[in-house]
Amino acid sequence: MTADAPPAVRLEEITKTFGDVVANDAVDFRLERESIHALLGENGSGKTTLMNVLYGLYEQDAGTIHVDGEPRSFDSPQDAMAAGIGMIHQHFQLVEPMTVLQNVVLGHEPIDGGLVDEDAAREEIEALCNRYGFDVDDHLETPVEELDLGTRQRVEIVKSLYRGADTLILDEPTAVLTPQEVEGLLDLLEELRASGRSLIFISHKLEEVLAAADRITVLRDGHAVDTVAAADTSRQELARMMVGREVSFERPAREAVPGEPVLETEELSIVGDRGLERVSEIDLTVRAHEILGIAGVQGNGQTELIEALTGHRVPDEGRVHLRGEEITDVGRRQRLEAGIAAIPEDRNAEGLVQEYDLVKNALLGNQTVPPYANDGWLDWSAVETHAEEIIEEFDVHPPDPTARAGSLSGGNQQKFIVGREIGHDPDVLIAAHPTRGVDVGSLEFIHDRLLELREEGLGIVLISSKLDELRALADRIVVMYEGAFIDEVDPIETSDAELGLLMAGQRLEEEAERETGDRSTLGETRPEPDAEATVDRRSGGDRER
Repeated sequence: MTADAPPAVRLEEITKTFGDVVANDAVDFRLERESIHALLGENGSGKTTLMNVLYGLYEQDAGTIHVDGEPRSFDSPQDAMAAGIGMIHQHFQLVEPMTVLQNVVLGHEPIDGGLVDEDAAREEIEALCNRYGFDVDDHLETPVEELDLGTRQRVEIVKSLYRGADTLILDEPTAVLTPQEVEGLLDLLEELRASGRSLIFISHKLEEVLAAADRITVLRDGHAVDTVAAADTSRQELARMMVGREVSFERPAREAVPGEPVLETEELSIVGDRGLERVSEIDLTVRAHEILGIAGVQGNGQTELIEALTGHRVPDEGRVHLRGEEITDVGRRQRLEAGIAAIPEDRNAEGLVQEYDLVKNALLGNQTVPPYANDGWLDWSAVETHAEEIIEEFDVHPPDPTARAGSLSGGNQQKFIVGREIGHDPDVLIAAHPTRGVDVGSLEFIHDRLLELREEGLGIVLISSKLDELRALADRIVVMYEGAFIDEVDPIETSDAELGLLMAGQRLEEEAERETGDRSTLGETRPEPDAEATVDRRSGGDRER
């Protein structure tokens, strides 16, 4: 790269509105060649909109896009891809029944004599995999639905590289990965940068951004707040720029001690649609004044366990007890009335009716209980008051009970759901991924509220793939792998690396035995990592935070 080479991407005064909402307000952004540039911001800050403009999904109302120094106008993602821009979405854009090879070449199939030349495609894909150390070439004939999430993500990256992407946009790329998979992904990003690619890294995880990025741009309320060098900032400073105030990352000391069991399962087992056991003989106990964390990579039976706890599914074997009373066959509405509230896994499909306003969404779960329903009649005035109380207490924006749920950002939707579920005055809260996809400000708010509820006496089951969340909130962590609890650990005494091994199915005592054997064979002791240092992948050294 020559010193006077233009940047890979330059966005100048990009403005994008949706009706009266200004998503991007004259935003400038500059991606240098062969660099990793992180994009941070609260939900609704405009970062995804900005990248959708760059990728051709939206057309800007004002401003210009330059790629390699040339002004460009994109009417579609195909135009952006033709200009060398690829995007790896948070929710993978793969056709699950199709093979890896078919997904990679879909829409860009090499043709020979009127037929798809699979041999040519295979040769090109294998060359890409060998160059970057992917293991995808071992699965070219495997249906995507049979792959783990880390491999699916690599398929998405291979697909973009196969289509000629020189600039890659990665939207929340580590959301569903184990710590070991995250390490592998960050190493891969560095290899891509070193090979001449330029990357935009969107993430809510500040530590990963600081470890991976060269520069960081923070958006707030549609404006670019600042662009800083990763080496010259900190987690606290980035959080302050994102939310406009100081954010605490300290774990508060607990005051109350765990009480009597409030929710228990005994040998709970669930068989899935294809006859495969999805939950295997789960024994679970959560007590009053306690947060029980459940860790695991998505797809290891957590969804089915949640359904059995909340009353959406009757288990095939085993029993469920609430305060000592069996409720195995009791449905969702009866469990809600008995004291089990739930923050659902998918706020879009299960938590809110997107086309309803917030008043109607506040009614969900309250259709049959006073003061919202009396003698079979709904009291809409009481429901509206309830919606207004949720909005005020949980700082939901916009503060308008008539706003359509689908018009809110993800973080504000999540805060509204949390407020509604807590409003049921439960004894037990099943919190499934309560901060998935939310910004650091909303995350802090939700975490504080969960800790307050624990102190007030609730028993909380916290299901999350985010280890920092589990370690910040949980009193105990059980790790779920292939439908079973394979270990229980202390969140303070157990490292992320150890939790990652458990999430991958490796019991800690087995790993300890293996490491002992390795050390005795090699005659050396591995140094302990410095907990205060963050690895700087660009320099190969440690950068103190």
